[in-house]
Amino acid sequence: MRQIWIALVLLALSLTSTAPARAQNKIEVVASFTILADLVRNVAGDRAQITTLIGPGGDAHVYTPSPADAKRIAAAKLVIVNGLGFEGWLPRLVKSSGSKATVIEASRGIKPLEAADSDHDHKDHNHGKAHTHDAPFDPHAWQSVANVKAYVGNIRDALAAADPDGAALYAANAADYLGKLDALDGEIRAAIAKIPAQRRKVISTHDAFGYFANAYGITFIAPQGVSTDAEASARAVARIIKQIKAEAIPAVFIETITDPRLMRRIAAETGAKIGDALYSDSLTDENGEAPTYIAMVRHNIKALTSALGD
Repeated sequence: MRQIWIALVLLALSLTSTAPARAQNKIEVVASFTILADLVRNVAGDRAQITTLIGPGGDAHVYTPSPADAKRIAAAKLVIVNGLGFEGWLPRLVKSSGSKATVIEASRGIKPLEAADSDHDHKDHNHGKAHTHDAPFDPHAWQSVANVKAYVGNIRDALAAADPDGAALYAANAADYLGKLDALDGEIRAAIAKIPAQRRKVISTHDAFGYFANAYGITFIAPQGVSTDAEASARAVARIIKQIKAEAIPAVFIETITDPRLMRRIAAETGAKIGDALYSDSLTDENGEAPTYIAMVRHNIKALTSALGD
């Protein structure tokens, strides 16, 4: 009996001593927003502890970092951001945190689209002053599946550099996920091919779908620019209302991160149908319609084809 108790004690001690070691094997990764976090999760699997700064339904364009965010970044080994000016508040946050983490732009190597010209004002959220927005690039590169494949490659390489022992796992997971993205791209093209060419025009809240438009041949028109802190001018709204009527644009779409009132007004004045909500910059929680990147794209395609089909 004494030998059994000794064995149990030794087993307990061994489990206690190895538990922290297992936890230490996980690389601490911070992703700036939910879409990136999902991509990292698919590549890293259980080997990373992933923290997301901007949670489900959040809007990076107008996000205000908290002291807790600085602590998260200070504890991280790797920080993965979109880049292209999407997280304009992040460099200051990293500096203030004192973090020694490696910061990687997932969009690295992607050819950016120039931000479309539009009539809008931006509000300075610290002082309430209007100013003109001159963002040179559209940051929403993830709206093209081909670009997301580049994101995945950059994430794989960043994880492998930070955690060489996990390189083989990251490569295998990335290859598996890239196959799923290839299938998703095919789904999108097949779905859009069924929409009559003359009906492939929609109105969305802000200019978040330029890469999708370029990749898949649907025209998106938005009263707001590439950032949601843009306030659409009366001139921009009037021009869009006129265009909807002249071109018989069939549907307007409200994005989940934006105030729906403007789009409802445009729909009421034109008679255009309001389609199901589109997800542009954020995923939902696990119980929502778009808990993953792939689920988000499938939801958006279903919303578009339902509203634009004959």
